[in-house]
Amino acid sequence: MHTLREILPLREILEDFRRRGQRIALVPTMGNLHDGHLALVEEARRRGDVVVATIFVNPLQFGAGEDLDAYPRTLTEDQAKLEQAGCDLLFAPATTTVYPRGLAAQTRVCVPEVSEGLCGDDRPGHFDGVATVVAMLFNLVQPEVACFGQKDYQQLAVIRRLVEDLHIPVEVVGVPIVRAQDGLALSSRNGYLDADQRAAAPALYRTLCALRDDLEAGAEDSDTLASGLARLREAGLAPDYLELRDADLGPVTATTRDAVLLAAVRLGPTRLIDNLSLTLPR
Repeated sequence: MHTLREILPLREILEDFRRRGQRIALVPTMGNLHDGHLALVEEARRRGDVVVATIFVNPLQFGAGEDLDAYPRTLTEDQAKLEQAGCDLLFAPATTTVYPRGLAAQTRVCVPEVSEGLCGDDRPGHFDGVATVVAMLFNLVQPEVACFGQKDYQQLAVIRRLVEDLHIPVEVVGVPIVRAQDGLALSSRNGYLDADQRAAAPALYRTLCALRDDLEAGAEDSDTLASGLARLREAGLAPDYLELRDADLGPVTATTRDAVLLAAVRLGPTRLIDNLSLTLPR
């Protein structure tokens, strides 16, 4: 596996792949890789001839007081995991390579509507940072396909809208959530949890499962969500939000069938997100 830090060598090696007629699959990450990331690499391997992963802790998507400085950076371990998973090329640029003029002067991409609400309310500017760096990576790598985890459901929706609105010729693939044995969605931020918090964290998934079962059985939406908020608080989780949306993140109506439950909670300083898709019995 090649590891590149600069843009020109990246473009040169990718051009060589294209001349050979090879299909390029992209897996953007912020590193500190776990089995959820490696599932993205495996899916990319199935869909492309060449798998390109990126590791870049993107400062543009971190707000004031968030964990940019503390976010774990484990490049050596990540390289070993990617190579074992069958990745062909890793692009791990410095911040100054990606944003040579600095953050304040950086051109930004905004995806309206789908960026609003949910995590968009709690993390203002976050999805502008995500959309900007993903648009940049799509431009640099020019993949035929790109794989993203469904745990970040709103992020995936933002990227799909970005591709649609800007007519970017990339197939965006959502890869199912990978979970620990107790149901907790794998996340790099799970490492922030102490032992007691880690024991409490699976209550988020259990609560979503119970709510899904109730809603699919015909329970009233508002009553079910109110019950879910109470369950989360009883389990020691502090909810940022718990919402039921249609599969495209629009409001649920009397005719909505395909829907998604989305939640964000806090355990101490750690923020966890999760979601479950469901079918409403309209």
